[in-house]
Amino acid sequence: MREPLMVGSEYLWPGRFHERLHISTRQYARIVREWVTSIGLEASAYGTHSMRRTKVTQIYKKTGNLRAVQLLLGHTKMDSTVRYLGVELEDALAIAEAIEI
Repeated sequence: MREPLMVGSEYLWPGRFHERLHISTRQYARIVREWVTSIGLEASAYGTHSMRRTKVTQIYKKTGNLRAVQLLLGHTKMDSTVRYLGVELEDALAIAEAIEI
């Protein structure tokens, strides 16, 4: 985070060239693969999408807050979020109704 290229950047991993504001999805996938391999796991079992899905699934299980998960995923429709998580609609609605605002 103290690298000169990081100062003033709104991206966690800015691009290496000035015309690129951030790293490519391919570069990000390579970083994830290196992380997974470095801790002794099988790289083919993990990827950028599985990390995204795992994180929001954990958030949903701990909070039951479908709306927060929907916002994090950038979904416009709640049913898309429900399908993405593999949650039954009745269960999702019951959890959402149980949380008072």
